[in-house]
Amino acid sequence: MPTTDSSTGTSEATTSPAAGPANTAPRRRILVVTPDTLGELMAGPAIRAWEIAQALSAVGDVRLISTNRVSDITADRFHVGFADDTALRTHVDWADVLVFQGHILRSHPWIKATDTIIVADIYDPMHLEQLEQGKDFPPEDRLAVAIDTVEVLNDQLERADFLVCASEKQRDFWLGQLAGLARINPATYDRDPSLRTLLDVAPFGVQNEPPVQKKHGIKGTVPGIGPDDKLIVWGGGIYNWFDPLTLIEAVAIARKAHPDLRLFFLGAVHPNPNIPTMRMAVQARERADELGLTGETVFFNESWVPYTERADFLLDADLGVSTHYEHLETAFSFRTRILDYLWASLPIISTDGDTFAGIIREHDLGRVVPPEDVEALASAIEELLYDAGARERIAANIAAYASQHTWEQTLRPLVAFCSDPSPAPDRVAGIVSERTRVTNDLRTRIRGLESSSSWRLTRPLRAASHWVAARRRKL
Repeated sequence: MPTTDSSTGTSEATTSPAAGPANTAPRRRILVVTPDTLGELMAGPAIRAWEIAQALSAVGDVRLISTNRVSDITADRFHVGFADDTALRTHVDWADVLVFQGHILRSHPWIKATDTIIVADIYDPMHLEQLEQGKDFPPEDRLAVAIDTVEVLNDQLERADFLVCASEKQRDFWLGQLAGLARINPATYDRDPSLRTLLDVAPFGVQNEPPVQKKHGIKGTVPGIGPDDKLIVWGGGIYNWFDPLTLIEAVAIARKAHPDLRLFFLGAVHPNPNIPTMRMAVQARERADELGLTGETVFFNESWVPYTERADFLLDADLGVSTHYEHLETAFSFRTRILDYLWASLPIISTDGDTFAGIIREHDLGRVVPPEDVEALASAIEELLYDAGARERIAANIAAYASQHTWEQTLRPLVAFCSDPSPAPDRVAGIVSERTRVTNDLRTRIRGLESSSSWRLTRPLRAASHWVAARRRKL
């Protein structure tokens, strides 16, 4: 059982590491930090952080920390806890290696000045995502948030000793951004011309163990969905960069010949309270209402499926679907919900244009349809739900493909680095981009100005000027 860590007020696991090959390397102290909610209800970032902590606990003493909140979850092999800025400093001081995702460096900029070896998990190109998510903002706010998100990622790319992303296509994209920040330089190139020791691929994986259904999560449980109905599942949240509207319209067509057809959206309410309900989630409900499908053919889960119980829901399904629009976010995305479909051996229908479209085609894991093509999507649904031969063939293909993509395998580059971590050679040599040099010079000048006597003497005048300017803006 976990014991209390008096320095943080959270629980520290005291069990031994998982059995594995003999390893004479010292066990590293590894800190995994996520800004997402850790608990029974977890979205993609928290799930990824959890699985990373699981994998790294085989080679190190691990602490998994949320800077948001933690509820109803513990681990035997590693520490799980919440930390504010003060407590996070204690954890970072303890760690040999910090693995983080999201806005952690922006929220806690002092981390950049520490000697801790830093791994940035950039599996999510947030600045591309924000182009869609920000469409609901006023123009000035949208631009400000978009630029800020770029800077959040630039901070990570400039400081990290090692980075991991979700696919080879993403890696090409991130190499371009690294080059623009002077991280591809003689020091990093001469150590490794492939740059794999700076940036490698560690995608989402499927569970190491096959799914086991303990009870029915949907069929015969959700009112309106019977045990023999044909069930399509939408696994995850409804975000602005997805296209549930075309799916709902395709279901409306397909159900005319197949009244036993049902569509279930697994995640209508996000478990992270800081993630608001997005415009597309509202529009999906409105479209289902307009077509008279809500509660009869189309269903929305008014909660979020617990991570440890999702097999109960996925194994009730007959088909997994992911539909999206044709835009930049799609091109570099890695749809994590599709990994759950693979884990549950569900035939998959996906819109063309993302990384998984090529995988689905190459390995015959389902069907790929053009963006916003209602008729093509309806035909694919009908084939994969009602053609027993196609379903059997595809299920076998999925089982073979998924066995190669467990978390144990996908996270190997990250585990290898954390087993023998080292600072990036350009960071050791003090090589920085012109952007960083100018920024540091400006900060030095500002600190010098603020410490001058003239700055202190004119402070009342500046305060009055700011007050007048603010009043004018309100008039």
